[in-house]
Amino acid sequence: MKWITAPVVAALLMSGSVMAHVTGGHGQMQHGQMQHQMSDEQYAWGKMGNAKQVDREIVISMTDDMRFTPSEITVKANETVRFVVDNNGVLLHEIVIGTPDELQKHAVMMEKFPNMAHDEPYMAHVDPGKQGLVVWNFNRPGEFEFACLLPGHFQTGMKGKITVKE
Repeated sequence: MKWITAPVVAALLMSGSVMAHVTGGHGQMQHGQMQHQMSDEQYAWGKMGNAKQVDREIVISMTDDMRFTPSEITVKANETVRFVVDNNGVLLHEIVIGTPDELQKHAVMMEKFPNMAHDEPYMAHVDPGKQGLVVWNFNRPGEFEFACLLPGHFQTGMKGKITVKE
């Protein structure tokens, strides 16, 4: 395992990421392998949901044409959603939920450090032909996005929109 160097730590802290480490590849760590020590952490787009208190399940398909289906989702404020994310391609894909600004910053970081591995409750890395899960509580209204931030994927439009209504 390689440890993060000082410039990388500074960049991560500036981007809002506190916990990350570098491994041999972005896709080697599956969602849920790291302990989420801050599982109740509040983000602008909500917080980690309780898998036992899911209000709705939404299936999202990811494909190698760099698209999500559906690409637009509407939820109610305080709704807990289980996203079942199917990777129907032959490439590794991921889903990351956030604000447009946060996703853009994270995508730039991923271009600079493509082997950066991380695990947060608002993301899932999904191997080809596999399925991932994200359980999220949208406790704040607003316009948010989801995206695949692997280098080149976000840049070719692999993102979608989440509208959280009061």
